[in-house]
Amino acid sequence: MAGDPAVKRTYAPRMAPDERREHLLDCALRVLGREGFYNVSIEAIAKEAGVSRPVVYDAYGGLEPLLNALLDRTQKRALRQVLAVLKDIGAPEDVDAWLVDGTTRVIVMMQEDPDVWRPILGLVRGAPREVRDRIEDTRKVVRRYLAAAIEAGLQLRGTVGLDADLVSHIVMAALEEFGRLVLEDPPQYENDRIIAALRSLLAAFGSPEE
Repeated sequence: MAGDPAVKRTYAPRMAPDERREHLLDCALRVLGREGFYNVSIEAIAKEAGVSRPVVYDAYGGLEPLLNALLDRTQKRALRQVLAVLKDIGAPEDVDAWLVDGTTRVIVMMQEDPDVWRPILGLVRGAPREVRDRIEDTRKVVRRYLAAAIEAGLQLRGTVGLDADLVSHIVMAALEEFGRLVLEDPPQYENDRIIAALRSLLAAFGSPEE
């Protein structure tokens, strides 16, 4: 009796060059999130994409240019998402409500694109120095927006003597920790629980007396 025929490897469908490059970046990001920076390789990316290694080399020439392209794209995507939230919530006429609304939206944003946010939030092992530097550059941009908005909101509320720049650091740190909690342990840290705690914290500070 003849043996079973060999199972042929299934490859991804043909794509236009630009589409293939984007697809390979998507696959690299998934490998990175699942396996950590140290285990990202041409072979792992090719396997994730369902293509041969030469296809990856044809698209990017090697692992380093592929990872540089991934870093550029991820940084731009993350910054675009955060700035879109800040633009959407507008000026903080009520700074407490603004912080609650912004935090709610940022948490959902992170949940909707976890492959982008897990590396940024430090949930992926082995981030090299260049990645950490890019993340810090992105933080600085966002903190500048936060500081300006918080300062305007505090002035409208009549709060004086509070350093908006330092507050922006605190807010950024809280947002990042909230993101880590909802991505790492969503059953334990549901969105409603986090927002309720934030509301209570803001209420504990109180508003200035009229």
